Amino acid sequence: MKSRSQIRAGRSRFPDQFDRIPDPLILIIFNKLADARSLGRCAAVSRRFRSIVPLVDDVYVKIGRVVTVDGDSCRSLTFSFPRPRKCFSHFLKLMLFAILRPIRSLHNPHCGGKRFLPPESHRSPAQVLKNFRHLRRLRIELPAGDVRTEDGVLLRWRAEFGSTLESCVILGGTRTDRLPPSSGRAGQAEDDGSMPESFYTNGGLKLRVVWAIGTLIAASTRHYLLQEIIEDHPTLESLVLTDADGQGTLSMGIEQLKEFREKPLVASASSTRTHLPASSMKLRYAPYLELPEGMAMQGATLVAISPATDDTDGNSSREECDSFIRGAFEGPLGAAVKSLAERRIYLMEINGF
Repeated sequence: MKSRSQIRAGRSRFPDQFDRIPDPLILIIFNKLADARSLGRCAAVSRRFRSIVPLVDDVYVKIGRVVTVDGDSCRSLTFSFPRPRKCFSHFLKLMLFAILRPIRSLHNPHCGGKRFLPPESHRSPAQVLKNFRHLRRLRIELPAGDVRTEDGVLLRWRAEFGSTLESCVILGGTRTDRLPPSSGRAGQAEDDGSMPESFYTNGGLKLRVVWAIGTLIAASTRHYLLQEIIEDHPTLESLVLTDADGQGTLSMGIEQLKEFREKPLVASASSTRTHLPASSMKLRYAPYLELPEGMAMQGATLVAISPATDDTDGNSSREECDSFIRGAFEGPLGAAVKSLAERRIYLMEINGF
């Protein structure tokens, strides 16, 4: 019978097949993997993997749970709007810079005695991403949406930022139903595209304004809290911040990130979010819409928000904004946007705040 030392010696005669895989191919695999937690585990496998993981340029960070400063779980993941703006902003700050519980402390004695991921008490997204030196594309997912709505209400938004807001589109409905494609309603045929009087008297307009302001506060808070990540990664070309509910998405492209770095960011009076410029808000409304895939939406509303522009660049800005609106959503929601975009526009102005 062979001893343990003989068995180990015998195994050493067989080469490690991973050594035959070139580093560029492993890097391609790691880029496909993307998930920061999984990449941290890979970095703990060997010195070779640890040297390759920091070269990954496509990373996905999922925030699994919000915790308070003292480490207790945050029971409430959403706030109803309106609430004190300070509380709303504080919640989002905790959401982005709280401890990432699901990422365990990864340590391997064969990797030089240093953790690739930071200690548990310092796991903010910025700290998790610290060792990625060539980051180009980054996606961050929050555990929940920021704007609380009543049961049955559909609210989706997308916003683009540079150094401040560039455009924001909000799609909402007071109720969504699954109906057979052949199901029709006479009310839809009778709709002439104008706003019904009941929209003003039953609180419909006020509700849409609440949606818009809540969305802008959520988006500008997310944007403000990305400063450290953007400053630490000058190679970053694309940044998307979304949530597990699919409620809202903030995106920044290469030109917008460049502008963010070159222009000083202006904070709001609360200093917990980006100051929003004076903007125009275009609202379109339909009492009822039938959409593809047997979906129907009541109280369908499309709100497009963009900063007020000078006449010199107004036409190009409007074209870019219209293109962003039409491409903001896919599937039945994209069909809703397309249908609402043809309807009458009701214009409102928003002061900077």
